[in-house]
Amino acid sequence: MTTATPLPLDQYPHRTTEKLRYNDTDRQGHVNNAVFATLLESGRVDFLYAPGQEMYDTGCTFVIANLNLSFLKEINWPGQVDVGTGVASVGRSSLSLTQGLFQNGECMATAQTTIVQMNETTRRSHPLSVATLARLQALMLPR
Repeated sequence: MTTATPLPLDQYPHRTTEKLRYNDTDRQGHVNNAVFATLLESGRVDFLYAPGQEMYDTGCTFVIANLNLSFLKEINWPGQVDVGTGVASVGRSSLSLTQGLFQNGECMATAQTTIVQMNETTRRSHPLSVATLARLQALMLPR
């Protein structure tokens, strides 16, 4: 399997900053691997559900179908982590996000996440609206 070179933070159309807590560390003294997923979640939630800029359609929500996380380097406390998020592809009712976790400007992890828009009543996938598709396409990562 070939590992692509991570994008620099400034290539991501959306960025979120999270403060690390002492509680995030494990017995080896670095940020626990489970916290990486939590940091990615913070970036996704800020991207998809920002008040007044929500991406989902009325009566719908987003669910994760797949998360592929690659650990590149240790993240250390104290400090903060910048989470870069961008759209890799868009389908009929789903999208793929690419994310990067950065500490001091260096990429520490990357992730690919497939997200499906789900109708909250039927609990089935729901097509993305034309408006949502346009907003997502405007946030596509460079190829």
